[in-house]
Amino acid sequence: MGQSKHCRAPGAAKFCWAIAGKGGKGLFVTTAKFSKQAIEYAKHQHIILIDGVKLAKLMIEHNFGVRVKKTFEIKAVDSDLFNDYM
Repeated sequence: MGQSKHCRAPGAAKFCWAIAGKGGKGLFVTTAKFSKQAIEYAKHQHIILIDGVKLAKLMIEHNFGVRVKKTFEIKAVDSDLFNDYM
């Protein structure tokens, strides 16, 4: 995958300034990873951070922008059938 990208604190800081007059809460989404500084900064500013991994998990959980590639059947022994023979 090559070099990983990080969303650093300045990006979160700019976002915080943009929402400061609107209640000071926000949601910051990136497909990259957040740096430790950005995570720490967001904790103190009431900003929810969603990185690429969390975004992908949420997309799968809510069936948004994804499709089923393969399904698996899980079988179990029908014990009721065998109880009739005892």
